[in-house]
Amino acid sequence: MAEYIKLTQEGFDKLMAELEDLKVNRRRENAEKLKIAREQGDLSENAEYDAAKDEQSQIENRIAELEEIKKHHTIVAESTDNTTIQIGTTVHLVDVNSKEEYTFKLQTSTESNILEGSISDESPVGAGIRGKKVGDVVTVIPVNSDKEFQYKILDFHK
Repeated sequence: MAEYIKLTQEGFDKLMAELEDLKVNRRRENAEKLKIAREQGDLSENAEYDAAKDEQSQIENRIAELEEIKKHHTIVAESTDNTTIQIGTTVHLVDVNSKEEYTFKLQTSTESNILEGSISDESPVGAGIRGKKVGDVVTVIPVNSDKEFQYKILDFHK
């Protein structure tokens, strides 16, 4: 049996909206691009056709990925505990040594995106802060490293 993919309800809904858009809109748009490119004649040297075929492959691969998530997901229940850090919590912490401050949202591994300001609950920092409170100091050892980092939790909110 496949391993279940943890998602929040919000994250699941977002992925299912993406799946619907891919199936309904993006496939149709891509089919139109392919049609136009085919009408231009020789496909062996047709850059528009090659680009549309590449796009079609990306769309179909993403649809397959989202269909697998749909089949093998489990919804992480929203915690009513507002006293500790849980998935969905925005956290503000400081590196004890460098004094550099960070703010991010703790998400499931499927939903996290560091470029959008969220980290995975399975990452070293995410796992270290989950269940902690304001004022707690956590020690984190990154994967493939012997260096330790200590972070003090300054604040968090849902």
